[in-house]
Amino acid sequence: MPAILIHGVPDTHHVWDDVREHLTRSDVEAWDLPGFGSPRPEGFHCTKEEYVSWLIERLEAIGEPVDLVGHDWGCLLTARVASVRPDLIRTWAGSNGPVSAEYDWHPLAKLWQDPVAGDRWAKEYDPGAFAKDLTDNLQIPAELAEQTAGRVDETMRDSILKLYRSALTVGAEWEPDLADLTGPSLVFWGAFDPVCPVKFGEKMAASVRATRFLRLDSSHWTPIQKPAEVAAALEVHWSSSRG
Repeated sequence: MPAILIHGVPDTHHVWDDVREHLTRSDVEAWDLPGFGSPRPEGFHCTKEEYVSWLIERLEAIGEPVDLVGHDWGCLLTARVASVRPDLIRTWAGSNGPVSAEYDWHPLAKLWQDPVAGDRWAKEYDPGAFAKDLTDNLQIPAELAEQTAGRVDETMRDSILKLYRSALTVGAEWEPDLADLTGPSLVFWGAFDPVCPVKFGEKMAASVRATRFLRLDSSHWTPIQKPAEVAAALEVHWSSSRG
């Protein structure tokens, strides 16, 4: 049963590169969501429900329950999958992606959700300025921030806008079903995340009856900022859940 790692926004599978270097198991896959470093299927409109359906279809093809992990939007999407299709999941782990009716979207998300301001952002996107913002405000190392910002191409920008505009009330819609996430779960969260405060990690851990809640000394990007700690926590989580 493989481990599947799902990134968030505005990321690709590369957000997990450093974590994977610290993992001892070899059956780990990090997937790119459609439009985020990989092509979008024909007719795919990048809504939150379409991303959930895409994940479910790919997980069904594996043929056995997996260890599913998500960060940021990957946390939201994988938690949703684990809630509505628990048969596909052996264990679940999520980081810094609130699923709560009480969560107020951060300023950049609200900009993306605005039809005028969001479209202007996509048209005038400046990777250098975006990388600087990631470093200054979210403590991503400058080199990694530049790499992340450089991957935000036109397709990704369009995918981001469509995803966020489909998710105005995602917390209210998806939070009630978190109780249906029945497998062993781990929630790990950057304690100093300015866009997804740690209280929402604690709330999610309670909602899914998490086996463990891990508070990390980091900002939002836990896989980049604390890769060794994340890898160690995942391996303990997976090994302790084996029958």
